[in-house]
Parts: sequence; structure tokens; C-alpha cells
Amino acid sequence: MKILFDTSVLVAAIVGPHPLHPSAFTWLKRAKSKEFETIVAGHTLTELYAVLTTLPVSPRISPAMARNLISNDVEALAKIVSLQPREYSLVIKHMAELGLSGGCVYDAVIAASARKYGADRLLTFNTDDFMRVWPEGAGLITTP
Repeated sequence: MKILFDTSVLVAAIVGPHPLHPSAFTWLKRAKSKEFETIVAGHTLTELYAVLTTLPVSPRISPAMARNLISNDVEALAKIVSLQPREYSLVIKHMAELGLSGGCVYDAVIAASARKYGADRLLTFNTDDFMRVWPEGAGLITTP
């Protein structure tokens, strides 16, 4: 089984004080035990870094600490996947066809990665957002 982790789940899994930490951390532990193949979109790495380094937690997560967390808790266990340039154009075309604008295009990139690499589940706390950008993947979008 292949499971693609969205940024929202990784943030909650990595940050102990996060209110959704317990359910997200359970999935991260399962990933670390190789219960399934873990997939992460390349875009998610940069988004995760941005969120971790600006999250209002005390103590703050420094850039170096964020890098270490991403390296140890994500890159060490996940297959990092990405789209080809033409596939980004197809994502934009799909968004325009759906009449969607703004930042949800980033969710569409993650959804396209899940589709391309044959994910059996896309794990996210932003279910409604992903349903909008990937309605045909509704059966694969899962909340921890």
C-alpha cells in the first residue's frame, strides 16, 4: 500500500504541541515501521519547511532544526516524488477547468503527485480542500 502524506499531517506529526499530533503521529510511526510505502510530494518539503519555521510555538523551530526534522522524519522514510514541467501545466489547466483559483493550486500539485505515483491514500487534515481540486480522487482522500 502506498500512502502520500500531505503537509498538514506531517506538521501535526512532527510538532508535539499541535492539537492533531496524536492521530498524525500514529501514522508517522506506522510509516517508520515500514507498514506501507510512504510518499511525499517534493512540493511538500518546501511547504513543510515554511510552516515549521514560522509556526507560533515556543521554543521556535529554527531553520536548522526544521531541516533536521525534515531530513530525519520525512526524507529518511519517504519516497520523494515530483511532477515534470508539462504536468504542472496540466495541473493549471485542470484548475482552470474546475474554475478554481489561488493557493489551492498547491493542493492540486500534491493530488497530481498522488495520482501519478499510484497512491492508495492521500492522508490530509484538509479533506475538503483536496476534494475540490481532485474530486475524482474522493475515495482516496483520508483524514488520520
